[in-house]
Amino acid sequence: MSLSLPGEWVRHERTIMFWPCRESMWGSFYGEVQDESARVANTIAQFEPLTMVAADEAGAEVARRRLTAGVDVRVIPMDGSWSRDNGPIYVTDGERVEARHVVFNSYGERHAKRDRDARAGATLAEQFGHRVQKIDVVMEGGAIACDGAGTLVATEHCVMNPNRNWHIDRDTVTQRLLDGFGLERMVWLPGGPLFDRGPTNSDGHTDLILQFVNEDRALLMAAYGPDDPSADIHATNRDILVKAGYEIIDVPLVATIHHGDQTVIGSYLNIYLCNGAVLIPVPGEDTETDAEAVRIIGGAFPDREVIPLQMRAHPVHGGAIHCITQQVPAVSGEVTE
Repeated sequence: MSLSLPGEWVRHERTIMFWPCRESMWGSFYGEVQDESARVANTIAQFEPLTMVAADEAGAEVARRRLTAGVDVRVIPMDGSWSRDNGPIYVTDGERVEARHVVFNSYGERHAKRDRDARAGATLAEQFGHRVQKIDVVMEGGAIACDGAGTLVATEHCVMNPNRNWHIDRDTVTQRLLDGFGLERMVWLPGGPLFDRGPTNSDGHTDLILQFVNEDRALLMAAYGPDDPSADIHATNRDILVKAGYEIIDVPLVATIHHGDQTVIGSYLNIYLCNGAVLIPVPGEDTETDAEAVRIIGGAFPDREVIPLQMRAHPVHGGAIHCITQQVPAVSGEVTE
């Protein structure tokens, strides 16, 4: 059996997170971002082992004070906090795991500090003793989703954006991704919602709009009403996925977050599946909308504990729970709890 990218619902050996660094990037939200990261990490640690990576020893010391005893805290120089995007991406054959490492240019060269982040994922995998293979495509881990049965989904507006893969065509990107992740089929969606295309956003990461439940079913962002400016994009994404053979569970909701005069739109679908639970980001402002999102998403995972976690600061820079986590799949014989 060859190595391939599994579905995120398979059993994990552990979760990887990066402790928030660079207060200059987060500004007044820095303390709240640390609170949210600690809350997510300590929740996951109830279900599976967790490794938290800090940029320096000072950050590691703060993390140790904030995290549950037993969390593995280590130091790797970096400048970001989104382990989904520049952390190692794991393939497995059920008996062993290997890491895949894509080319990270900090979201289309949006940020000047990116060299350390571009190396962080591979460095961590090597510390774990895992073989690392580079996939020569410029992108982030949040730009893709896998059905666990040989198909990879990505958004063209992100992966094929001229600020990333200007130098190669879509067919070349497709083949490199399929070969690197051990997969057979590529499904391209046109893009994510318009609110994910600003200067602090990702150009349409897949993990804001799509989460696979299993090999055949997926949760998908849908228009929240006739005035949703992204309604046509959502409809096209849905048509493509239905034609690809998936049963779709529509999530016609967005999370609205107010910070003074600033209004931030976030995604309820930036969820994380850990062993035995599903973690769902909720802002905590519109409790009725939060409850409906938890009902729809939680209902897709009847065998998991459903845990809503308040996320208000991370969405300012376009992410939530899925963006700050990365799973390492378990292999035969590993103890995961």
